[in-house]
Amino acid sequence: MNIVVCLKQVPDTTEVRIDPKTGTLIREGVPSIINPDDKNALEEALVLKEKYGAHVTVISMGPPQAEKALREALAMGADEAILVSDRAFAGADTLATSYALASTIKKLNYDIIFAGRQAIDGDTAQVGPEIAEHLGIPQVTYVENVEINGKDLKVRRALEDGYEIIKVKAPVLLTAIKELNEPRYMNIKNIFEIFSKEIKVWSADDIDVDRDKIGLNGSPTKVKKSMTKEAKGQGEVINTTVKEAAEIAVSRLKEKHFI
Repeated sequence: MNIVVCLKQVPDTTEVRIDPKTGTLIREGVPSIINPDDKNALEEALVLKEKYGAHVTVISMGPPQAEKALREALAMGADEAILVSDRAFAGADTLATSYALASTIKKLNYDIIFAGRQAIDGDTAQVGPEIAEHLGIPQVTYVENVEINGKDLKVRRALEDGYEIIKVKAPVLLTAIKELNEPRYMNIKNIFEIFSKEIKVWSADDIDVDRDKIGLNGSPTKVKKSMTKEAKGQGEVINTTVKEAAEIAVSRLKEKHFI
């Protein structure tokens, strides 16, 4: 069994700041981490590796520093890592990103592709499903449990008010949520070995992409501005009886035409 896991290196959102003049993220000096949902995806791939002897390949599209996230994945137990990096990919939206990743995956042997549900720096939840569409394979999103019997998978998919059980055949793409598992720590032995392991770096030429479908050229989505949520004003405490407080609340809501 061959499993491919798509990882993204993202800024730690507890440290993210917005430039008030440009409205863009300030990334300088901000620590980077593996996207949390992607870590759940990797953990499930490693669980299946331990159960079935799968070969796990992790891939990431990003600048050279994304190699750090891939080395962390190797230290957790992945077998192989590929960094898709080229200036031609700069400015990619979800469509261009998914096209580049799908083009990379086409060059690999795979039965299952894991991705996180969404990235904390974008929250679109689009890249995983779009990869599946580019590859022409089935997909199951919001996965919280996976069982395998040969080429058949039984997947439990989380819904807002419950769950559904889906039976699907490989090859398939699954997007993970945090309820799927608890990601492991890096293995001490692997930490000492990861810097001697090769991380393949593939350019746009290596994955045979149409240049008009990557980077800014292939990105129909344009971000006009990024902003942080405004802080809420101080609330008002009313010390009175429950009945009078309710009457005051209703009158205030009517004043603002909420009711």
